[in-house]
Amino acid sequence: MRWTRGHVLGRGSSATVSAATSTTGDVFAVKSAVVSQSETLQREQQFLSILNSPFIVAYKGCDITKENKKFMYNLMMQYMPGGTVVDAINNQDCSRLNEVQISSYTRQVLQGLVYIHSNSIVHCDIKGANLLVDESGVKIADFGCAKWANEDAPIRGTPMFMAPEVARGEEQGFPADVWALGCTVIEMATGCSPWLNVTDPVSVLYKIAYSGESPDIPGVLSNEAKDFISKCLIQDPKARWGATQLLKHPFIEQLNCNIDQDLWTESPTGILDQYVWNSIGESQSVGTDSIQPMCSSFSLRQRIEQLEGNSDMGNWRWKMEEEINWMTIRSNGSGGAVADD
Repeated sequence: MRWTRGHVLGRGSSATVSAATSTTGDVFAVKSAVVSQSETLQREQQFLSILNSPFIVAYKGCDITKENKKFMYNLMMQYMPGGTVVDAINNQDCSRLNEVQISSYTRQVLQGLVYIHSNSIVHCDIKGANLLVDESGVKIADFGCAKWANEDAPIRGTPMFMAPEVARGEEQGFPADVWALGCTVIEMATGCSPWLNVTDPVSVLYKIAYSGESPDIPGVLSNEAKDFISKCLIQDPKARWGATQLLKHPFIEQLNCNIDQDLWTESPTGILDQYVWNSIGESQSVGTDSIQPMCSSFSLRQRIEQLEGNSDMGNWRWKMEEEINWMTIRSNGSGGAVADD
């Protein structure tokens, strides 16, 4: 697929997210990293490419391009003009979401978790910054930390949202995603980190792992919402409620009577709104050097050789990329963000 890179939406330590437009006029988002630093991005591609759910950001493809004498690995995804849930929180006058919004968003995240868990995948990094917003609600994004349920993999994710068993290095399974969801509901209700007055990651991990404490549940919430959070934040992962069980909780079921009204405020009317095109003069066409690979490490090598015109690439070794810390460049209201951290 030939496409043109548009304005930057977000930038991390080794990857950049940009708006993009295909030659047929389709608008999507592309997350790009130098090939030698793209293992996390490739891992995300492997998971996104096998998932198909209205509650997961849609996969559009991947390719390799040569830009400014560098080989770039590009992951194409659905464009989400509303930015992240964090953006949605920041756009509220009170810097928090109301309970109807929280309940609706939480139900959609739960439906996404039920789906990915049924496919034996653990997301490992559920939080507001990894939930993207459009007119239909929220979708789970950023699978760079994801793992197979039975995979012996290093602990991944964001310390503030880690479950106690994860912070202790014991296990990171489906219950860890549920704990993170409970922390995310607190984030939506307060606009703040689930752990107040603790900002150092090491201190946070120690507190989560060994204090036996859970984040404070906001007093402004209804009893149903408080009880829902408490079921997510049970210390013992075996006793913690699962995503399917939580879908039947009164806090979630109260929305099952078709009250999915338009919760996305100040939304653009479509992908052709001005902000999508306001940097078209800065756009860079990558179509002439773009080749769409099968996205396995073997096919990546083939494509790089094809681009380079050199069949002797030697032994290719991947180095695990550390978790990308995203800085939002453009957020809801001025051009949606795709991922930030």
